[in-house]
Amino acid sequence: MASSILSSAAVASVNSASPAQASMVAPFTGLKSAAAFPVTRKNNDITTLASNGGRVQCMKVWPPLGLKKFETLSYLPDMSNEQLGKEVDYLLRKGWIPCIEFDIHSGFVYRENHRSPGYYDGRYWTMWKLPMFGCTDSSQVVNEIEEAKKEYPDAYIRVIGFDNVRQVQCISFIAYKPPRFYTSP
Repeated sequence: MASSILSSAAVASVNSASPAQASMVAPFTGLKSAAAFPVTRKNNDITTLASNGGRVQCMKVWPPLGLKKFETLSYLPDMSNEQLGKEVDYLLRKGWIPCIEFDIHSGFVYRENHRSPGYYDGRYWTMWKLPMFGCTDSSQVVNEIEEAKKEYPDAYIRVIGFDNVRQVQCISFIAYKPPRFYTSP
């Protein structure tokens, strides 16, 4: 136990010993007083914006009733073709293979045919053509999305990125929502 206690002279000599040792973490000196922390007022009014105690206000979460969300990026506003191109560029830079899928039903996971745990309808969407092996330009994928929109204007369309080495889906995002999505209650 005596070997774990350092004298103040030993600590001072460690701090001035070498540049490599200068980045060492200082020993624990105890908790600081509570006076350094800002005082938070309790407010029972839930209609005000939440605060994390700082200057930044928290973002409101999406309501769980009536506004279903899809997968990655679905909490953002709809993407323009330029933004879609940037997402596909990211997908291609990662070496993933783009694939376009569509769903003419609800676009959401639901239960209709079977009630057992773990079984859901709507998990699998129809593939639009084949995966785009060898694709190097995001404009090719955006053009295919446009073709799918013309062929199925009332379908949900998503882009998936597959990693052919690990054999997994790495990214998925909605590229197009039909007009009925915005008018349904």
